[in-house]
Amino acid sequence: MASWAEQLQRELAGRGLAVASIPGKGRCLVASRTFFPGEVIISQEPYASTPNKILVGSSCDHCFASSNLKKCSVCRVTWYCSSDCQKEEWKLHQLECRAMAALTEDRKKMLTPTIRLMVRLVLKRKLQIEKAIPSSGIDNYYLVDTLESHISEVDENQLVLYAQMANLVKLVLPSLELDLKEIAHTFSKFACNAHTICDPELRPLGTGLYPVISIINHSCVPNAVLIFDGRTAYVRALQPIGKDEEVSISYIETAAVTKKRQNDLKQYFFTCTCPRCVKVSEEDALLESYRCKNQACDGFLLPEPGEKAYTCQKCSISRDEEEVKKMTREILLLSDKASSFLSSGNTTEAGSIYKIIEQQEQNLYHAFSITLLHTRETLLKIYMELQDWQTAVTYCRLTIPVYERVYPPFHPMIGLQFYTCGKLEWLLERTEDALKSLTRAADILGITHGTKSQFMKELFGKLEEARAEVSLKLSSSRGHDEQFS
Repeated sequence: MASWAEQLQRELAGRGLAVASIPGKGRCLVASRTFFPGEVIISQEPYASTPNKILVGSSCDHCFASSNLKKCSVCRVTWYCSSDCQKEEWKLHQLECRAMAALTEDRKKMLTPTIRLMVRLVLKRKLQIEKAIPSSGIDNYYLVDTLESHISEVDENQLVLYAQMANLVKLVLPSLELDLKEIAHTFSKFACNAHTICDPELRPLGTGLYPVISIINHSCVPNAVLIFDGRTAYVRALQPIGKDEEVSISYIETAAVTKKRQNDLKQYFFTCTCPRCVKVSEEDALLESYRCKNQACDGFLLPEPGEKAYTCQKCSISRDEEEVKKMTREILLLSDKASSFLSSGNTTEAGSIYKIIEQQEQNLYHAFSITLLHTRETLLKIYMELQDWQTAVTYCRLTIPVYERVYPPFHPMIGLQFYTCGKLEWLLERTEDALKSLTRAADILGITHGTKSQFMKELFGKLEEARAEVSLKLSSSRGHDEQFS
């Protein structure tokens, strides 16, 4: 019988892919044919997965849907949205259910998503070994086994934590013979290989282990994107990917300066050498820079070596370092005040202070500053919560040019922002604007999300509605004109 490694290569070959090894990078996924923008490169069900919120019933354990949920009457931990989902999970859940039902209420509270993910992984492995459930070239424990754990680079405190977590798994599954050292190693694999399962609007729902997708390397300028539909993971091409070209996705939020991106990647134990990280870029200066004192100039400031000042790279006007520090301090004080209002639920008051912060940041930071962008994103959320659609759409519009600058042309974040904009414009009866925004959203999200999901069907439905409304307006205004001509 062919080894699991051979079976994996055979299954991937049928999909136009191969696992290769690149010096200094380790394993990676390479295209063995051309993939076009929007095309699915690979899709995979998780080897094991769990919702983020356990015990509260926020989503179905099988498909991650959030409606019609019913709790398992035996273990009282797991939730399902339908008998179909319950049946799909039954072989695995039967074992898990028995184990969790035997726990005291206090022990049940110790079932964090990570512990639960490990329990399910251990049980799935047992069922596959016993041939109670099938294995395949892209769904077997060998793939988990070959994932990199970076255990030798993990610090002492974390190792102690992994050992304690392994003991908790033993408490949940007392009847199984478990190798605690192996389980601690697998927890380390989760840290750098598990994926956050998100809804179509990129809000986190849970965690899953997708061992084949974990072979795909990171780039801050990726040629593919990972999007979930329920808990099924889809990797789609963002641009043409040629034969023998490596497939890459982004592990982190890429709308950030190089230093922040490199810092966020430390948990994966590698240093990114993508084109964005290698060159000393003007982009970094722009994303974190201060603006020119001259309001008519769109230049950004660079620190003067040896001087206590920042000088505009465009018109050479300088800004005193003390003035910049003073403005930064004022903004920080206001930010503390605003976030405490926000966390105590006083949204209106928080909105007023964030508006003052935004005005002050406009005087200090460049228009493409990430700091200013984050403030505007917060204001958008606040005014949507307050149902002040007019103010919300103003802030949504202000974020889009920055998104278009910091992300590649086909990026889900740009598409989602146009979608939000379109929905707000529709609510405000700005039908022509809504049609333009929804068209842009559909063009981008059709590539990143595909066209078949429920989410995309809703978007296309809204787009059709806007088209019909605009053409109705046009024909009625033409009829009106003809009456008076």
